[in-house]
Amino acid sequence: MPKIRTSRTKPPPEGFEEIEGILDDYARAMRDAENESHEGKRVKESLWPIMRIAHTRSRYIYDLYYKREAISKELYDWLLKQGYADANLIAKWKRQGYEKLCCVRCIQSRDMNYSGSACICRVPKSQVKGNQVVECVHCGCRGCSSAD
Repeated sequence: MPKIRTSRTKPPPEGFEEIEGILDDYARAMRDAENESHEGKRVKESLWPIMRIAHTRSRYIYDLYYKREAISKELYDWLLKQGYADANLIAKWKRQGYEKLCCVRCIQSRDMNYSGSACICRVPKSQVKGNQVVECVHCGCRGCSSAD
């Protein structure tokens, strides 16, 4: 969640005004997802919409800086410092094989059923048996392997 701006914080760098509206839309969607009813959902399932919005917002900032080169390094660093994007996730997206990674938790082997393994969403769809629907328990991802 982005930090609340007060009079003590440094003003945002030049160019923030251009993307502020879109980031406000993401913040509004995040509030709606947080306030959504959790009736009939598993505990982890109620967090999936929040994870998706955080992923989308981080991907938007990543694309602005690395793909489209539409924002400055100063603005990019400020956005990461203010919590608008997940710096650890973006660092993984820059590595080969992790370009579509949904969340950092899916590559941590300590949270998985079998030691040394990865999340089911990291398995390429060609290696999944039959027409089985694959869904990550942690974030609800249906496949983020770069081989797909």
